[in-house]
Amino acid sequence: MHIAILVTNTDESDFAQAHPKDGQKFSDLLWRVRPDWTFDIYQVKDGHFPDTLDFDGILITGSPASVHDGAAWITQLEELVRNAIPHKIPMFGACFGHQIIARALGARVGLNPQGWVFGRVETTLLPASQRIALYAAHKEQVLNLPESAEIIARTDGCEIAGFRIGRHVLTTQYHPEMTGGFMSALIAEFADTLGRDIADHAMATMTQNTDMDAIAEWIARFYEAKL
Repeated sequence: MHIAILVTNTDESDFAQAHPKDGQKFSDLLWRVRPDWTFDIYQVKDGHFPDTLDFDGILITGSPASVHDGAAWITQLEELVRNAIPHKIPMFGACFGHQIIARALGARVGLNPQGWVFGRVETTLLPASQRIALYAAHKEQVLNLPESAEIIARTDGCEIAGFRIGRHVLTTQYHPEMTGGFMSALIAEFADTLGRDIADHAMATMTQNTDMDAIAEWIARFYEAKL
């Protein structure tokens, strides 16, 4: 399986330089369960896009950017999403990726009424009501579904925590690629931005790990058309 990872993370701070980049994080995540897969990484946030969509799948990462920022690369990414849909190339999006796929296909993205969501969250996967834990770092979310989409995950305060379209689109509002160590460091780094109450609550959720292997298997099975 050969996957194109489209990196949308615009953070170039000293903090970001001290940690693995998102392309590496997602490669490492899927290598946990499919060690023979290969990945091409594109920094689309810098305008570096693949010349072709001739891949077994596409993966769009998270970002501190907003889908509403109006940057040229965001417009180009939305066009790529719309171009991929008719070809039914399996496309997975996480956080910003989830939101940009939704917006490119006509859905609305807006502020979460509860503000920042940070730390470990319990997510219900549908229709089996399976509970898994992922890490969250968002203040915007998808407000309605694109055409032909169905909700496949919910959390408290986020009705559309993930959706799918047929067997070729799968998304999550959350961050399956983040490790506990990175999430804890991110909370500490953003504490001033979040405010003390939110940062303290987020850190209090970090007493348990996420279901990283189960999440990786879930994504891999999607690309294999087994989900």
